[in-house]
Amino acid sequence: MLALAAGVGAAGVLGACSSPRATQADRIMVPNQPGGGYDATARAAAKVMAATGITPTRMDVFNLPGGSGGTAMSRLAGERCNGHLVLMMGLGLVGALVGLGRQAELLEATAVGRLVTEPGVFMVPKDSPIGDLEDLLRRWRRRPGSVRIGGGSALGGPDHLLPLLLARRVGIDPSAVRFVAHDGGGGLMPSLLEGKVDVGVSGAGEYLPHIAAGGVRVLAVSGEGASTLAGVNAPTLGAAGYPVDFVNWRGLLAPPGVGHAELTAWRKRWERLDSAPEWEATCASYGWSRAALGEGDFRAFLSGQVQRVSGLLEEFTVSGRSGA
Repeated sequence: MLALAAGVGAAGVLGACSSPRATQADRIMVPNQPGGGYDATARAAAKVMAATGITPTRMDVFNLPGGSGGTAMSRLAGERCNGHLVLMMGLGLVGALVGLGRQAELLEATAVGRLVTEPGVFMVPKDSPIGDLEDLLRRWRRRPGSVRIGGGSALGGPDHLLPLLLARRVGIDPSAVRFVAHDGGGGLMPSLLEGKVDVGVSGAGEYLPHIAAGGVRVLAVSGEGASTLAGVNAPTLGAAGYPVDFVNWRGLLAPPGVGHAELTAWRKRWERLDSAPEWEATCASYGWSRAALGEGDFRAFLSGQVQRVSGLLEEFTVSGRSGA
């Protein structure tokens, strides 16, 4: 019995959180390949924090792609109590994990905060035969399965949900939407330019340089009223008469079990980041809107997003055929 008690005590010690190393670098993990929206947001935030002295130590950013974000989520769960690691995530990861039946892992992680929101865009190559939004809708209604729509997120992510919501709005059966998933926005642009998909749907920020250079044309921007994206001459879906309830967003999760002191340190960093003029300028350059939520509000928001995505996927019966 004494031996058993000793074993149980040792297991308890091993399972407890150890004190963090003061010299350990803070790290932001990105759940997909370089070049996508998560990657851009993480690196932009790290750059501003370094330039403004918000973080006292270096802020490393590293990519861990795989499993539509599931690999990074598993890594986060395995880093229990590590207050020096956060995961850049958003609606795309929520959709992927809900689709995989792993949404509980999101809610078990430590909510740090939401950073930004951004609109989605419908894009075509500059020489595409699709002229504008109305032309796309005519073709889409006539032969829904003939229009290949590519996105940088998995089924259930923002790039998948936005065309499904628009299809429903304009009277197209969402189950007929032909969606081609890519592992992050970095893989979508080559696919679009090489003609492997007809229309690209993704967050606007990472593609603004391509749009400015004239390589792609924007047919529509999600949202209401006039578009606020600099250099984008396209209507919002609402202004065109097809409003949909959609917004993409990005935020941060820490591993389960992170202590109050470490969480407070992260919260203070993001509060300072959100109020920094340099961050405001960065967000404007990417077409992001600052939309900070603290850990409590973000936790409730995240739970609501899981419920909404679950409901939409059930309604659409996981609509969309992933593949060319």
